[in-house]
Amino acid sequence: MPPLLRPATPTDAAFAAPLIQATAGQIGYALTGEGDGGDAARVIAAFFRQPDNRLSFGHTLILEEGGSPVGLAVAYPGNEARRLDEPFRARLRALGLPDRIDPEASPGELYLDTLAVVPSARDRGLGGLLLGACLAHAAALGLPRLGLLTVPGGAAERLYRRHGFASGGVRQVAGEDYVHLVRPV
Repeated sequence: MPPLLRPATPTDAAFAAPLIQATAGQIGYALTGEGDGGDAARVIAAFFRQPDNRLSFGHTLILEEGGSPVGLAVAYPGNEARRLDEPFRARLRALGLPDRIDPEASPGELYLDTLAVVPSARDRGLGGLLLGACLAHAAALGLPRLGLLTVPGGAAERLYRRHGFASGGVRQVAGEDYVHLVRPV
């Protein structure tokens, strides 16, 4: 049976949240105000189940094989980033923490916040399948490009460059440098 792409539902939170946090790393800690991966994933799961925030099920595609989820992509229009981050800023304020969230997305792009495939399903082209779906989504929204951040020099950067992404500069987010990669739709 070929892989299946489907919109996420709130019930996908238990699968999605740990994978999102494992991919986001320091950014996940900064968004949630948590310093432990498990705690950050629990907060992300709560946000995932809700509409209208950057990590919502409403911005997520799930990739399944044999009826089981094996990957995901979280993407949203860059011009909506500030509004979609407001629930995270409110949480940080409630915790008594600074509510500064470094900008990641740019207006005019579909911002790929998270693309992840479980380790047991990697190296089989599934990430490319998710990228293709995101490019199609950007085109459907009338956005001219897909953008994302990645760690400089890592395997993810090499994957994206193989798929036609080029550097759009360097951004500092959550105290770390990331390469902003963009690809025209």
